[in-house]
Amino acid sequence: MLKLFKSAPPVERLPEDKIDSEYKKLRFQVFMGIFIGYAAYYLIRKNFSLAMPYLTEKGFTTGELGLVLSAISIAYGISKFVMGTVSDRSNARYFLFTGLILSAIINLFMGFFPFFTSSVAIMFVMLFLNGWFQGMGWPPSGRTLVHWFSVSERGGKTAIWNVAHNVGGGLMAPLAIGGISIITTYFGATYTGYEGVFILPALVAILGAVLSFILMRDTPQSVGLPPIEEYRNDYANNSKTIYETELTTKEILFKHVLNNKWVWAIAIANVFVYFVRYGVLDWAPIYLSEEKGFNMKESGIAYFLYEWAGIPGTLLCGYISDKVFKGRRGPAGAVFMAGVLIAVIVYWLNPAGNPMIDNIALISIGFLIYGPVMLIGLQALDLVPKKAAGTAAGLTGLFGYLGGAVMANALLGYVVQFSSWDGGFMLLTGSCVLAIILFAITWNIRGQEAIKH
Repeated sequence: MLKLFKSAPPVERLPEDKIDSEYKKLRFQVFMGIFIGYAAYYLIRKNFSLAMPYLTEKGFTTGELGLVLSAISIAYGISKFVMGTVSDRSNARYFLFTGLILSAIINLFMGFFPFFTSSVAIMFVMLFLNGWFQGMGWPPSGRTLVHWFSVSERGGKTAIWNVAHNVGGGLMAPLAIGGISIITTYFGATYTGYEGVFILPALVAILGAVLSFILMRDTPQSVGLPPIEEYRNDYANNSKTIYETELTTKEILFKHVLNNKWVWAIAIANVFVYFVRYGVLDWAPIYLSEEKGFNMKESGIAYFLYEWAGIPGTLLCGYISDKVFKGRRGPAGAVFMAGVLIAVIVYWLNPAGNPMIDNIALISIGFLIYGPVMLIGLQALDLVPKKAAGTAAGLTGLFGYLGGAVMANALLGYVVQFSSWDGGFMLLTGSCVLAIILFAITWNIRGQEAIKH
């Protein structure tokens, strides 16, 4: 491992009278660092989609561009797991910063140099690289959360942090449009204009990377503070054991992650949660148009409401898992997925001509589905030692993206083609039921009580 990424070593503990004030200041500061940093990652993750209409004018087919776009999901799913294992032994501050800068550079290359958008093969490689560097954002954020926030507060804090992807994703479009305007107005003789989709979001992402680096710190011990469990007297297991020992990759993988049945349970659950998430979201415009008589404007509004309904739903889910279920994530996940099941059935069986009911059902799915998405990542952090958090979260992400997200596009599309929408919704409802069962399996597991000693 590069010396640059080496975990920050513990330093001499601060005087007792300074610990409380310093902890409060740094907890807020570190949280803002990972929030800004992760939001910045989303500024440069999906912007290729906005360049696609312009690229079709250059002669690329929608099929070719769809293939290019798939490179991000494939690379991200693999990278989130692989880079998670590296992140667990790295300084989160440097790791998050490096991935974000490299991702921004890829986008700047695609914006400034026509060569990098000149063929399907070249664009696939560039988006694969972008997806790979994007996988360096979640693991160090998860590592930071488990070191700076204890188990009984982690649900709420993770839920708030998780909103960063909505913030970044929401800001991406206006930045991309602004970039197009700037390029067209001032550099129209040199560029077509679509290049601004990559350039301006990447420049803002670099600014976000710098701010994130300034604010973040690796662990409390690296700045002279006690472990978070000791500071808040809030331990993740009944024996009040703190797992702070640095682990080798072999120990992380084979002792704490790959042989942990609870991690496997939530990783498999993530396949079904992501299948429902993307199965409903990605197919909503065409389903509402074909089956419910929505026009494009109505479908677009429904799509927008689905996404933004996830913000309050995620916050509520994290709060409930902390306060109602006392740090147990399984019950909250099962309850929210049961709500998703009901909403999906209503969305499916509601006859055409009742758009209000369709919109309410779609908003309900959006409100409810993002909580379980967040909880699975949170459970991955809870179920392993803090030094293995990135790897466990990466494994669940690998299953979610390569299993659920890919199935939601490819499998669901073919099922609908050959078996109608009824066949597709049978798969969606079945996935809800399986996700509920898998969440229920972890019903009584809290914090790190499942860790093998």
